[in-house]
Amino acid sequence: MRLEAPELVRVDLSEVDYDTAVQRMTGWADQRRAGLAPDRLFLLSHPPVITYGARTPPADLPDDLSAIPTVAVDRGGNATYHGPGQLVGYLVMDLRRWGPVDVVRWLETGLIDAMAALGFPTLRRDTPPGSPSLVGVWTPDGRKLASIGMRIRGGVTTHGFALNVDTDLTVFDRFVACSLDDVAMTSLDELATERGIRTPSDAEVRDAVATHLGAAVSQTP
Repeated sequence: MRLEAPELVRVDLSEVDYDTAVQRMTGWADQRRAGLAPDRLFLLSHPPVITYGARTPPADLPDDLSAIPTVAVDRGGNATYHGPGQLVGYLVMDLRRWGPVDVVRWLETGLIDAMAALGFPTLRRDTPPGSPSLVGVWTPDGRKLASIGMRIRGGVTTHGFALNVDTDLTVFDRFVACSLDDVAMTSLDELATERGIRTPSDAEVRDAVATHLGAAVSQTP
């Protein structure tokens, strides 16, 4: 059964240092639990950083940890990269308002709809038992376009997704993204180049994502 997206307030930010964003996200979640703020979708980018969850195998991390900052995080999922040319979305939503809901599936579906609106067919994949998680957004030929890692605490979600728009994909050669050592990462820019079409702008991607995640627009946190 397809889930209807809850109403969200869209908050557009520019580039935010990762540590700063995590500190702010803690406050955003506290506000939501206290009923002082609505459900919000924060759209932003980060300077280069590799983040990883608690279950990430050490062998997945870069050999040279000094090349790009590497930060342990309290979300689900394994190692992933954030950097210029990537749209990051942090979802701060009170699931207690909506009852039982597969928020990860809802997020995958919304992003897939957004990519379709931009002219890029994508899909979600089920994870076989015992295999690394295949949560995210994928191309039909098996490349990963967007990664998802979330945390639910006190009924409120934090963290969210990272969508490659015109990201430097060579960074993913330095570590094992999402514990999937046989998977290639891709970007909208790479897909557009292959098809001979224009890469959508950051504003177009933000609008599509916000629209298809059911976001109500607001320009200030």
